[in-house]
Amino acid sequence: MDLMVRANGMIRYRILLIGGSLAFLFGLGTGAAVADEDGKLAAFFQKYLDEEFKLKPLEATRLGDHRFDHLLEDLSPKARAGWRNQPQKFLQELSSHVDFNALTPSGKIDYAIFLTNLRRALWLADNTRPFEEDPRIYNDYITDSIYLLLTQSTLTKGENLKNCVARMEQIPRVVAAARESLQNPPRVFVGTAIRQNRGSIAFYERGIFAMAGETPVLSELKPAARKVVESLTEYGRFLEESLLPAANGEWRLGKERFAKKFDLELEADLSPAEVLREAEAEFDRVEREMYTIAKQLWSRAFPRQPLPPDDAAGRRAVITQTLIHLNKDHGKAEDLVRDASTIALQIKKFIAERDILRLPDPDRCQIMEMPEFQRGNTVAFLNPAPPLDPRAASVYAISPPAKEWNSRQVNSYLEEYNRHMLHLLTIHEAFPGHYVQLEYSNRHPSLIRKVLSSGVFAEGWAVYTEQMMLDQGYGNGDLALRLNQLKWYLRAVANAILDNRMHCASMTDEDALTFLTERAYQTEAEALAKIVRAKQSSCQLSTYFVGRMAFYNLRQTMQRELGDQFDLGRYHEAVLDHGTLAVRYLPQLVRDRLKQPR
Repeated sequence: MDLMVRANGMIRYRILLIGGSLAFLFGLGTGAAVADEDGKLAAFFQKYLDEEFKLKPLEATRLGDHRFDHLLEDLSPKARAGWRNQPQKFLQELSSHVDFNALTPSGKIDYAIFLTNLRRALWLADNTRPFEEDPRIYNDYITDSIYLLLTQSTLTKGENLKNCVARMEQIPRVVAAARESLQNPPRVFVGTAIRQNRGSIAFYERGIFAMAGETPVLSELKPAARKVVESLTEYGRFLEESLLPAANGEWRLGKERFAKKFDLELEADLSPAEVLREAEAEFDRVEREMYTIAKQLWSRAFPRQPLPPDDAAGRRAVITQTLIHLNKDHGKAEDLVRDASTIALQIKKFIAERDILRLPDPDRCQIMEMPEFQRGNTVAFLNPAPPLDPRAASVYAISPPAKEWNSRQVNSYLEEYNRHMLHLLTIHEAFPGHYVQLEYSNRHPSLIRKVLSSGVFAEGWAVYTEQMMLDQGYGNGDLALRLNQLKWYLRAVANAILDNRMHCASMTDEDALTFLTERAYQTEAEALAKIVRAKQSSCQLSTYFVGRMAFYNLRQTMQRELGDQFDLGRYHEAVLDHGTLAVRYLPQLVRDRLKQPR
């Protein structure tokens, strides 16, 4: 994808104009032969999934296929060595099984998505070593494998409990594979794994019974859970006493590998350097807008104090001090979930009244406290209903402050996620952000699009909705909410800058902390957590900014094209109607969808 520059200097993506390398995807196809070729692609992908699920039962559970819920992966080095053969084989066979030129336009997009996914899987297999370098990955098998059965499976309770017991009996084998495989991981990875392992022990000692609706004394889960606790207790000693002291691995991906991974995972046709330049320019623009709003709030917050001088230091002081004042309006740690639930009802009412889009019915979004074993990287997440079991619940989970934090750290955390920010968090994660978007995605008939999703689309949509909701009147013009929204968006922009500088350059923890607290207006607790996350999730932090700009530019283009005929709710549904696919495909798909009835 080529780039062109708008008048204000921001990139306008040519994904908004069908041309060049994307035009062939929308070529015309006719007749039964075309539909038959789409069927061949679907059958070939189903074969791929069937073989993948046999190798990786937890992946099947995540996606909602419950045939393998009683099994766990063989994670021994010998077994994992064979995993690479899977994408290699299907990559080699794809073109001989499916005639790309005979596919429908929709089928061509599915083909391209599958092809990119196979290439990405091969590159990751050849260039990353998560099972040797990242002990956190084993937590998925140790605890998520059980948690998902209890929270998102639509099988009967009896079937789920039986599968839980079967899987729990295999967890010591997972622990053995971890001890055999882990070699000199980065210290920051081990620290998170230790905290998560403590949460896993607590889950098997107490949480699993409450989640299953069982009493510990009578539960059929108790004997298996007791053995898991014993295994994890020993594993914890290994992590703390053996692995941590020798953990000196390199977490930086490096410029070359970062660029390749960036291209494969973001599919934005932009280099990391281009994204960094655009993020830095957007950072400055957003900061200027924050100053404009903070000035209007200054006299309310500090009625007896003069406005600081209008220079760089003075402008930042106005923003910082105004935000500190607003941050004091926060709830209690124990009320985070209740407060978010109340806010969700307000947001849904607004969406319906303003016809932002049609909300999923029935509403399957559950708001809950994040389990301890899943904490450590983020304050909240949306675990969507699996695409192969879409009647299951989606979980919007919020993390309370860490138990080991002192009162200063807890207060810093609550100030960061104050009452205003909790509105934005709920917009992003649930309504009309991740939950709504992924519910729409699960309706798409293509199995490929249900299963293989784009992080840029998902995060870009969620960030786009934050500003859009306020632009449409959510919050009744509350300047405090708007300032927090801009701060929240500045965080997305800062994520892209941090991602690049930490993995492609030599940004230190001290430099990153200064940047996040003094320039991005984040509290110390939030900044420290973000630094850890940046080390552990290369390229993912860039998806927010890249995706948001793509959605922003698409909206601007469509609104200009349609003029008075532009209808926001209809447009949003046209955007969400095609699955969670790379944003490069959206412009023509949206145009075609808008020609049809809503």
